[in-house]
Parts: sequence; C-alpha cells; structure tokens
Amino acid sequence: MVPQLLYFTIRLLNRMVTYAMSSDRLSTTLAALADPTRRAILARLALGETSVTKLAEPFDMSLPAVSKHLKVLERAGLITRGREAQWRPCRLDAGPLREVNDWLEFYRRFWDASFDRLENYLNELQAKESPAKELHTGKLQTKGKGRGRKT
Repeated sequence: MVPQLLYFTIRLLNRMVTYAMSSDRLSTTLAALADPTRRAILARLALGETSVTKLAEPFDMSLPAVSKHLKVLERAGLITRGREAQWRPCRLDAGPLREVNDWLEFYRRFWDASFDRLENYLNELQAKESPAKELHTGKLQTKGKGRGRKT
C-alpha cells in the first residue's frame, strides 16, 4: 500500500511542477532553451523553415524523440508548425526570445557596471603602484638632474 501511495504522490508533484512551469512564459521559454538539442534545432530554424525529417537528420535519436523536442519548443512559443499537403514545415518564432533578452538586460547592465567599477579600481591601483615601482627600480628622475649630486 505504501509504494502505491508514494507513486501517486510523486505523480501529483510532477503534475504540479508541470502546471506551475507552464503558467509563466519566461520560465517555459528558459526551460525549453535549457536543452542543447532544442537550442540546436532553433539554430537550424534561424536559417529558415524546414521539415521535421530534415531537423532530425543531424541528431542520433528517433523521429518521435525529435517530435517531443519540437512539442516543447512549440509550447514555449519558440516555433510554429504549419501544414502544406504532406509537408509540415517548422518555423522559428523569436518573440519569446525578446522577452528573455529584456529580462537579461537588467543583469547585463549590472555586470557592465560591475566591470566598469573593477576597471576603475584596477586603474587606481596601477596609478598608485607605478611611481612606487619607478622609485624602487631607480627609474624616477628628480628634477631632471639624475639620482645623485656631484660636488
């Protein structure tokens, strides 16, 4: 009885996670982009529309497995699939990627500002260190007359 209850609990939790993920478009898009196969599919579709069979060629997986990846991309709104007679072309829909880009823009500005502050700090350190190094190595000239005094 306990293993069966555990099984139902796990299935319920999996359904809750799936439902929670699908309600947020950004999370759904990022989850779809998390898989390297799906990113490769999107890269191929960026070159133009193509069939599922052509999309499946470079991958060492079955056509149904590729189809599952396409369904994830379609649910995320990253691709659209049409129907022209026997041919079912897939097309890239980059709209959700704009939402990801907008979300990442805040962090891009954060990191740019952080790197700018780091660069300024390193420049200050170099400016302070440079005269001290020249004094230590004897390269600093005092008033253009050399290091020592002749009498």
